[in-house]
Amino acid sequence: MTVNQEFASDAAIPPRWWWWLFVAALAVTLMVMPSYVDMALQLDLSIIFILALLALSMSFLWGYAGVLSFGQTAFFGLGGYSYAVLSLNAGVTHWPFVAGILLPMLFALVLGYFMIYGRISDIYLSVITLVVTLILEKTIRSTSGPEYVIGSVRLNGQNGIPGVPSLQLPWDSAAQLSIDGVFYLSAALMLLVYVGLRLLLLAPFGRVLVGIRENERRMELLGYDSRKFKLAAFVLAAGIAALAGVLYAVWGNFVAPEMFNLNQAAQVVIWVIVGGRSTLIGPIVGTGLVQYFGNWLGTQGIGQVTLVLGLVLMLFVLVFREGLLPTIGRFLGLLGRRFRAARPA
Repeated sequence: MTVNQEFASDAAIPPRWWWWLFVAALAVTLMVMPSYVDMALQLDLSIIFILALLALSMSFLWGYAGVLSFGQTAFFGLGGYSYAVLSLNAGVTHWPFVAGILLPMLFALVLGYFMIYGRISDIYLSVITLVVTLILEKTIRSTSGPEYVIGSVRLNGQNGIPGVPSLQLPWDSAAQLSIDGVFYLSAALMLLVYVGLRLLLLAPFGRVLVGIRENERRMELLGYDSRKFKLAAFVLAAGIAALAGVLYAVWGNFVAPEMFNLNQAAQVVIWVIVGGRSTLIGPIVGTGLVQYFGNWLGTQGIGQVTLVLGLVLMLFVLVFREGLLPTIGRFLGLLGRRFRAARPA
């Protein structure tokens, strides 16, 4: 296995020593980074790490299970709102953090059961998840009145819920995570999820999942229940998206209906397509590039940022069909083969 193969695909390729060295070097870099960058850059990097988790959930589900779901932002928003409501009512943040992940996973289990065990085709599954996302957004936006209260927390409709508490430290409940703490937490969780998914794809579950993506009928003839594996992948991806939503609420101390936004759902697809949905590292890179590019366009006074991002998506679909990193990997592999062929015997 070469570095180029690793760029091209993460599936069925055991990580070599240099991959572990790369992960360790990245972890050390992220650990020392807050000592050398200002708080503004820490905040910008933290939100990229959080959104990269959302992109990872889409990449795993779409790239390896073959299920294109527009419901990742629904689980993202449910995670953030669940944490906000529970933490403000309870006055603590430890168990609301966990509940903010488990509740969207339970919702995904119920929704996915009816879709997947109902043998709904992939295109209709994508449409249903899109509709569910729109319904949740419209529902949250219509809760502006004072009667929409959960416990002692008003949902506030369009205005969202301000004052969401940051995470309390496990050893001192009176203290909360600082900006450095949010940076470390989001970076660590992004890295752990990336490594965990990378290893999961090498396990029997991951290999069966990729086999179902390639030929579902053949895997069923081999005795595997494809519905069970696809449902498990759907719930796992929902949990990762919900984790990103909880971290988003912690990062900004605020949740709003924009977390369910259709524009947000489209951006997740753009991140994955730009980076390459056949890899796990690709969507992380894609998230960083698109977010940086979008922020740069905003600083240049360009009003139609969404339109420009749409043109970028069209470019990548037409030119870089496999995504940026897989294309770079295959190009480097081609150069390497030509170099080896040109060497004298």
